[in-house]
Amino acid sequence: MATTPYFILSPNTVLSMVGLIHGPDKTVPKPAEDWRKATVDVVIPVLNEESNIPLCLASLARQTRKPTRIILIDDGSSDRTVEYAKSFCALNGMELIAIQRAQSIGKTPTLKRQSREFDADVEFILDGDTVLESDNYLDRVVEELYKGAGIASACGTVLPLRDRDRRAKLGADALQKFLGAHPEATVYPKVGWFHHLQRGITDMYREVLYYFLQKFLYVGQMTFFGSILNPVGCAVAYRRSVLKTIVFDRFEQILGDDLTNSEDIFIGFAINDNGYRNTQLTDVYARSQEPEAGRVPRQIYLWSSSFLQSCYYFDELMRSPFKALKRGRRKKEELAKMTAGFADKRVHHEQYRQPFGIDYTLEYGRPIGWVLFMSAFEKVAFPTILMVMILLRLWEPLAITLALETAVATGILVAVAKGRRLEYFFKSLMVAPLRYGVLLFDLVTIGRFAADLWIFRNRRWRK
Repeated sequence: MATTPYFILSPNTVLSMVGLIHGPDKTVPKPAEDWRKATVDVVIPVLNEESNIPLCLASLARQTRKPTRIILIDDGSSDRTVEYAKSFCALNGMELIAIQRAQSIGKTPTLKRQSREFDADVEFILDGDTVLESDNYLDRVVEELYKGAGIASACGTVLPLRDRDRRAKLGADALQKFLGAHPEATVYPKVGWFHHLQRGITDMYREVLYYFLQKFLYVGQMTFFGSILNPVGCAVAYRRSVLKTIVFDRFEQILGDDLTNSEDIFIGFAINDNGYRNTQLTDVYARSQEPEAGRVPRQIYLWSSSFLQSCYYFDELMRSPFKALKRGRRKKEELAKMTAGFADKRVHHEQYRQPFGIDYTLEYGRPIGWVLFMSAFEKVAFPTILMVMILLRLWEPLAITLALETAVATGILVAVAKGRRLEYFFKSLMVAPLRYGVLLFDLVTIGRFAADLWIFRNRRWRK
């Protein structure tokens, strides 16, 4: 058991490699709509973000595409977030709609209300602690969203927002205007050096993790299936109509606002479940503030438990690999019709095109279901195998397994980190103990999820 390739080459790693070898869908897309004409609402959910909101708005002011509306939703802040946002926009000629709540109700109701109360084509969600590093970020995600009717979400590459990134943005004219009018304001979190140190540790760990996922694993999935399981929710563009009808109108009557412990994961699964796709771009970047090291376990729990909860709700999607033969036969029948004279007469061609609707998923599954099935297997099997090896005191096999897995992970990371290979080589080795600690922590998540499911019968999952 110790020398099996579960850790060295995980199923999803192999799947991404196969995807990269296989190559993308060669269909040349002919979009039905012009992305330049799309109306875009930027929705910024905030809660006590007074040190982040100036940076967030400054990055929005630099965008090559100007949104139709900027809507700031304050979820009961007790600091000067709203005051600073209004002042920043007034000083820089930006129109702002500010909605203030006396008490926090959460992010899910915010997304739902904006998808219903406004009529923009695109609902762009930008968290208040997130900065758009690329000036064409908004342009690119909207352009990507309109490459096909089946694309329901688009996001860029997201990395941690470090102190050095904050310093690099201080020279922006819009930010200087604001800081000149508010000398008491700061773009750094108002915490002591120890808290900054904790966040620095998290930043390094998450930078390595995000780089590996978004530059290798997700690229392979996008190449193979044209989709990832869910978008990175801090800076993502949604088709508003899909968000409203496929997600909120459908699930509100069943679940209310309890869309698992992390609504972004649930939304991404719902999009895939209905035949739409979540896309990610590698040529535009955003940076988001990470929690301090002491708060990482809670965030990991929210993400991991939401994944398991979404697997429970979308089990028909997870069973897709068992319907692959049936799906393959249908595809052969469609190709046979085309070769028999029933040519594809569509004017608007689209890559990775598939039928919409839950009925198709129930009958045939979805190709992206392979990723979900493999991810669920890894989520449960990997920490369990590690714990069994520790309990049985298989120290030598455990050391060999971890060493080989670290070598493979580091090798892949170095291969994709062009221009920064030496830096990521050392960072990968430094964060390896944290990665395995997080892996074992997932046993807590699995145990709590199992208890919710079979002991306490608790389905009120909400962040």
